Amino acid sequence: MARKGRHPNVLLISCDQWRGDCLSAAGHKVVRTPNADALAAEGVLFRRHYGGAAPCSPARACLYTGLYQMNNRVCRNGTPLDARHRNIALSLRGLGYDPTLFGYTDVSLDPRNLTPGDPALRSYEGVLPGFTVRQFLPEHQKPWLSWLKLRGVDASAGSPDIHRPAGEAGSISSTVTNAPPVYSKDETPTAFLTGEFVRWLGEQERDAPWCAHLSFISPHPPFIVPEPYNTMYDFADGPAFRRAENWQAEAESHPYLAYDLGRQKRTNFRPGAKGKVRDWGDDNFRRVRALYYGMISEVDAQLGRIWRAVKTAGAWDDTIIVLTSDHAEMMGDHFMLGKGGFFDSSYHIPLIVRDPRRPKATGTGVDRFTEAVDILPTLLDLLGEDPPPHLDGRSLKPFLDNEAPGDWRDAAHWEFDFRSIAEGEAERHFGIASRQCNLAVIRTEKFKYVHFGGGLPPLLFDLEKDAGELNNVAADPGYLPVRLELAERLLAWRAEHLDQSLALAELTGDGVAGHVAGLPPFQA
Repeated sequence: MARKGRHPNVLLISCDQWRGDCLSAAGHKVVRTPNADALAAEGVLFRRHYGGAAPCSPARACLYTGLYQMNNRVCRNGTPLDARHRNIALSLRGLGYDPTLFGYTDVSLDPRNLTPGDPALRSYEGVLPGFTVRQFLPEHQKPWLSWLKLRGVDASAGSPDIHRPAGEAGSISSTVTNAPPVYSKDETPTAFLTGEFVRWLGEQERDAPWCAHLSFISPHPPFIVPEPYNTMYDFADGPAFRRAENWQAEAESHPYLAYDLGRQKRTNFRPGAKGKVRDWGDDNFRRVRALYYGMISEVDAQLGRIWRAVKTAGAWDDTIIVLTSDHAEMMGDHFMLGKGGFFDSSYHIPLIVRDPRRPKATGTGVDRFTEAVDILPTLLDLLGEDPPPHLDGRSLKPFLDNEAPGDWRDAAHWEFDFRSIAEGEAERHFGIASRQCNLAVIRTEKFKYVHFGGGLPPLLFDLEKDAGELNNVAADPGYLPVRLELAERLLAWRAEHLDQSLALAELTGDGVAGHVAGLPPFQA
């Protein structure tokens, strides 16, 4: 029974690069996620939830600010997040919480607020303003490595080489094996962060609401996992890959795909591996996928550990839990690994929300389109605050009360920016400016339209006939009315959601009327 007269606790968990279809609660026939499923049984599973951008920093900017990329303007890893934007941590801090971070947020801080020479200017792995850091775990993973050393594990290889099969340091192989790393299932980065959270949880006062953000790296590459998860799934098991007959056919279908397929290197997914991902072969793709499934199950086991700790602390009935990801993973679809571009495989992510005070929709699933920008307004709404009207997302609270809004969106939207300010790689390849290296997607029940900048050709997929997104019908005369309609809808979407920070305010003879983002609302 939730205690009255106090705010609930808030637990936000993000698992990096987790595909939305890879939940047994969502009907996946191979992956087993009993602890995520248990959360879904006590909450609401949003089956059609999509990230707003990729890779990590742009995706998280949408999640943390409630703003689309067109407004938060975090285009790449390393693009600074404008300090004028409030975010999920600052918003919860304003409600009396001390939002505490375990992991990372991949936020490049606004350089206008830093002095020249500040080390923060040399990293995109800054901490989202508003968070108290309990355990930071950036890409070098040094806190975890030092913890391993204390446990007697040889961590001298450092990261990422410690994520190679034990005994294979320095070796090069084109074949993916399921050999485990030097660390055990109780010594993964996920287990390390979970342990730190459990220890911190034991320090909290029972009557004081707490707020924690666990940001796990898994199932993000490198793709390797300890026993027993490395052999939990047979590499022959799994759905058919969504892809053309060969990678050459994929490359011929669009200039951006040709560019992306030519850039993906195996070493980014298995340290030490040579060559390009597109040439890896079906058996290796399947082995990588089996390891990915194992990594998901490893994370799921730690989720179970978290659920038990919260229950032991007597906080289960006082804690709102949100489980999601930043973006998804191609996992062999279209001969690719990683994230980016426009395919559903990169953007369809899990979302489970459990609010113990709202039992009406317990154990249900929602098939309406939801987006990463919905998380911030949802949490504010659940905590009794009106979400600021300039946010691009909408509260999911009605779904938790089993009351689907009649005017809910009938499409998902996302953006991807492939500029490279430091290197100018994409700009040179396509012969276009940085501000033209982008695409925007509108994805309805039946169709998907992708609009590119820089004069690159658009894409249109008939999802009822072509779920794998293999046949571009943008130039088919029979589909021109659909293409025009979706292009107009995409334009209307962008017009509606252009930055509203000050556009919702007006100076009048009586002063400021309306809403000014970042400040308390004014009375009209």
